[in-house]
Amino acid sequence: MIEHPVLEHIPRLRRYARALAGDRYAADDLVQDTLERAVNKFHLWRPGSDLRAWLFAVMHNVFINQLRSRRHEMEQSMSELPTVAVRASQSDPLELQDMANALRGLSAEHREVLLLVALEQLTYEQVAVALDIPIGTVMSRLSRARERLRQLLSGNAPVSLKVVK
Repeated sequence: MIEHPVLEHIPRLRRYARALAGDRYAADDLVQDTLERAVNKFHLWRPGSDLRAWLFAVMHNVFINQLRSRRHEMEQSMSELPTVAVRASQSDPLELQDMANALRGLSAEHREVLLLVALEQLTYEQVAVALDIPIGTVMSRLSRARERLRQLLSGNAPVSLKVVK
């Protein structure tokens, strides 16, 4: 049996995909699509560079492509989410559900940066490489994501309306 270098990163990819997609089945599909693309495009990875960051970049691109192809579906499901997270008064599972709802209330750009830094513990530089954005953008998105998450979890999130032309 041939061992491929990406195999050791599957648990991290699954964890990030689960947090990013918010659904186990969608996360499994995202990981599978990411692994397929990573194996097919492995010749593009530069030996000596961070394979984990490269895999997260591949996952990011696959996720964005999936978002674009299902944009209408995503907007429908996002509009059905509660606008205010309610603090659970019982146990941890309810608090985790509040956190999951609040994470889904973040924009995809903010959610990605927050999850890569907080959950996957990547450095700002690694996130910048993975998402192909400047490090300053990583820092500002992270700051905005944390603030928005605080608002959503405290129930003080301002309601924003879309401008329709």
